[in-house]
Amino acid sequence: MTPLTKMLLAASFVAGNPAQGATEINYWLWDSNQQPSYQACADAFEKENPDIKIKITQTGWFDYWNALNTAFVSGTAPDVFWDHLSRYPEFIDNSLLVDLAPLIARDKVPTDVYVGGLVKVWGRNGKQYGLPKDWDTIGIVYNRAMLEKAGVDPKSLWDLNWNPKDGGTFGELLAKLSVDESGKNGLDPNFNPKAIKQYGLLLNGLADGLGHEEWANFAASMGWNYSEAPWATHFNYDDPKLVATIQWFAELSLRKGFIVPAKDARQAQATGLFAAQKGALALTGSWLVHWFTENCKFLIGFAPLPQGPVGRRSVINGLADSIWVGSKHQEEAWKWVKFLASPEAQKIVASYGIVFPAIPEAAEISEKQMALRGVDVSAFVDEAKAPGGTFFLPISEHSSDVVRILRANFDSIFLNGEDPGQKLEASNREINALFK
Repeated sequence: MTPLTKMLLAASFVAGNPAQGATEINYWLWDSNQQPSYQACADAFEKENPDIKIKITQTGWFDYWNALNTAFVSGTAPDVFWDHLSRYPEFIDNSLLVDLAPLIARDKVPTDVYVGGLVKVWGRNGKQYGLPKDWDTIGIVYNRAMLEKAGVDPKSLWDLNWNPKDGGTFGELLAKLSVDESGKNGLDPNFNPKAIKQYGLLLNGLADGLGHEEWANFAASMGWNYSEAPWATHFNYDDPKLVATIQWFAELSLRKGFIVPAKDARQAQATGLFAAQKGALALTGSWLVHWFTENCKFLIGFAPLPQGPVGRRSVINGLADSIWVGSKHQEEAWKWVKFLASPEAQKIVASYGIVFPAIPEAAEISEKQMALRGVDVSAFVDEAKAPGGTFFLPISEHSSDVVRILRANFDSIFLNGEDPGQKLEASNREINALFK
């Protein structure tokens, strides 16, 4: 090795750049908003581990899962990838994920540093398939000017109540904020639901099968849940509480004109419709706060979900990093996963103020960063902290089949106007038969 080569090699280590021949770890994620923060994590990791190079690939949510499943089949899957609670059961059914439990025990990695409950839902039968990276809850984003024009105080959104019989004060608010092309709102008997200029509420389409950002939270506020516990073999999609919730959403969407119809929401999603000022309110996840603040050229704010008959309820979800069992560099992949689960990495993510990391002290940093930009996200934080105020998405075997069945039946309800009771009963019967 010549003196010049030695000097260049040394310089690459000093700069935190891996030398030629370093092990490359392919890392996949789906959120472009978060990619810069994870690149910062990769830079810090490579500085500490110059023999490892992290290659980040970002693919949008709708294409991400197809690409990942194709990569599993072709044997070209990433070493490490973002994983979702509703997806990973199918991966472990097909023996695609590395069990992290022995590595956690070997390296004495603390697992009691995360927001309560998130570690447990990423494990089964003593095995662990991910360490929590963040958490999110569901709330409301509102257009301040539209509220002001309707004479609505934004503070009043914190005290809304809801029920499926008359909609409560939340239903009344949606009527007040829905405006037809002649300027009449939904409280006016001459309001025209077939010619809407401004919807009271925007949604993503209502038919994703899980109702994550939408109907699930409202049904839960009546005492409903998908199932009794994670890994259940019986679901409750025929529960009268859910049926009543879906009937309410369908009525306001298909007939009253207060909620954007699913067929229109499919095209632009709640984000695009809200940014285009097609509605006064939208239901959204905390992971989209940054998107709304960056893309809405008007004043906005965030509020919690309305309280239902048994209180306010929000889905709480948490992502994790999983290691593909086919990775040829599992030890290096584990080093990366372990780093991402650490306070050091989660504080780096927090410094970008986009999501709430799973370690509470890091989540507080993120909340403060958002506040420095003038964004009050206390609605999402308060929901996460409320005792009994959150519940998990369904975690079970046959997850892809469950979602497929639900989507077809929810399409029948929200696109074709079919009877919710009949369709949900049929869905539940078909889903529960998967476990027999």
